[in-house]
Amino acid sequence: MNFLDNIFFALLLAIGVGYFTLNVKKLIRNIKLGRDVNRTDNSSERWKNMTMVALGQSKMVKRPIAGFLHIIVYVGFVIINIEVIEIIIDGLFGTHRVLSFMGILYDVLIGSFEILALLVLVSVVVFWIRRNVTKLGRFASSDLNGKPRNDANYILYFEMVLMSLFLLMNAADLHLQNLGIGHYSQAGSFPVSQFFAPLFNGMSEGLVVIIERGAWWLHIIGILIFLNYLYFSKHLHILLAFPNTFYADLNAKGKLDNLESVTNEVKLMMDPNADPFAAPANPDAVPAKFGASDVQDLNWVQLLNAYSCTECGRCTSSCPANQTGKKLSPRKIMMDTRDRLEEVGKNIDSNKGMFVDDGKSLLNDYITTEELWACTSCNACVEECPINISPLSIIIDMRRYLVMEQSAAPTELNNVMTNIENNGAPWQYNQMDRLNWANEE
Repeated sequence: MNFLDNIFFALLLAIGVGYFTLNVKKLIRNIKLGRDVNRTDNSSERWKNMTMVALGQSKMVKRPIAGFLHIIVYVGFVIINIEVIEIIIDGLFGTHRVLSFMGILYDVLIGSFEILALLVLVSVVVFWIRRNVTKLGRFASSDLNGKPRNDANYILYFEMVLMSLFLLMNAADLHLQNLGIGHYSQAGSFPVSQFFAPLFNGMSEGLVVIIERGAWWLHIIGILIFLNYLYFSKHLHILLAFPNTFYADLNAKGKLDNLESVTNEVKLMMDPNADPFAAPANPDAVPAKFGASDVQDLNWVQLLNAYSCTECGRCTSSCPANQTGKKLSPRKIMMDTRDRLEEVGKNIDSNKGMFVDDGKSLLNDYITTEELWACTSCNACVEECPINISPLSIIIDMRRYLVMEQSAAPTELNNVMTNIENNGAPWQYNQMDRLNWANEE
């Protein structure tokens, strides 16, 4: 019977890890749909950035309560899942608590896992209350209506169930250890589950074994389900926060990059030896688009940003345009970008690896011009993001498309640009008349 259990466990593990691997490949494929951008410079600063922001959670603690609770969940969830190593070995080879040979170290590890599991449970309950009872403004926003709001709660429920199963499994195991049943030899320290072990007093040994084994199986199945749910949820940031912070823009906030296509055109215009009537070097080349109207026009780091977004809403809650009632929500910009990218990915999957024009685009179908022009370019959203996502870079690129490809800037902005072109200044005055005010009494 144990032999069949081991085979079933191996198949379950292979299916879970295999499906996760397929989704990771799809994720990488989708991110690579973006334009190339070089983010390999200054590696020492990038490693420091990743260590401080992603690993050290330095930006999370700017809001101390949420930051502290998040660190508990983050550290607890990662460390507790070290036990998955033991579960995998036990499941494949039919052993039980195979790492117990470590003696006191094993006791310390299991005890630490239990304390962290309890702290994670408390933190997750607080998070649930903040979202569903007190309803903080950034969690009650219409941005999260439907799937995003449910997704956040599903993740909290997942974590509650996994931590509870872990403690239940240990409590039943401890009870069986105390009875000296079969292979349940004394191993581990149980500072939390020891208080639940008395619940099994009076139960038959067989029933307690079933509870222990059931909790063990449900715990590992839950972990595999959660692993594969990551791709479809905002919790993907568990994996992507690290590359996202490593490849973040290191330039000073507010410094905008120049479009390479525009730079090349200007260089050509300024070159006295260039022949403006010469045929292009590659007549079949598709002209470079100015700005972005769809996800393929964005660079791959911006697409990585979209997948990394935690939907925490810190960006939107600090956005001055949003605070004054404008339609703009930087969080929605990232969510829309990810949704459109997923739509493009499904299009490619259903058309044998080729994208077939679906008549849609990120601009207008997902993000409106009203949202784009509401942005003040203040960088508050970039400053607030816990993992250095830049909604502003996407907004700027889409504005560039509106101005340079569609001439669709607001009237006020068109007037400014016309004045700069004609008068060398934003004002509607001839250069010769600029100092007339000095002669006025």
